[in-house]
Amino acid sequence: MTDIDISSSAFDDHSFIARRYAYEGENVSPPLTWSGVPDDATELVLLCEDPDAPSGTFAHWIVVGIDPHSQGVDAGQVPPGGTELVNGYGERGWGGPHPPPGDDAHHYFFRLYALSEPCALPDAPNAAQVHETVERREVADGTLVGLYRR
Repeated sequence: MTDIDISSSAFDDHSFIARRYAYEGENVSPPLTWSGVPDDATELVLLCEDPDAPSGTFAHWIVVGIDPHSQGVDAGQVPPGGTELVNGYGERGWGGPHPPPGDDAHHYFFRLYALSEPCALPDAPNAAQVHETVERREVADGTLVGLYRR
C-alpha cells in the first residue's frame, strides 16, 4: 500500500491546532493539502477523529466521495466533490476540537483514504464504521495529527 502525504498550512504534524478551528472558536475546518494519491483510486474519504475523547473515539469530520484528482481543500470548505456526513456532535460537516477543560492535549487524526471503489456509509457513522468500511477498499492512506487542549 502506498502513502498519501497530507499536510496543513495551519499546523504541523503533531503540533497544536489554533483556536480558530476549535468548536469554541470560529469552528472552521483547517486547510489541507495532499499528494501521492494512486492513479487507480476512485474516491477519497476524509475522517478526522479524536481517540482521546472520554466517551470513545469521536468523529469530528467525515467526508466521502472526494475527487481523487483533487489536491486539497481550503479552510472552511468542503473537499472537491465531497459529501459531508453527520459528525459526533450530530451536525453535518466539520465540528472542531472541544476536549474537556483540564484534559491533557487530545490528538486529532486527519486520515485521508484512497479507495479502489466507492463506499457506502450511513448518514451519521461513527469512526469505527468508517474504518470498517474503508479498510476493504483502501489502496493508500495518509495521516496528519493535530493537538488541542482547553
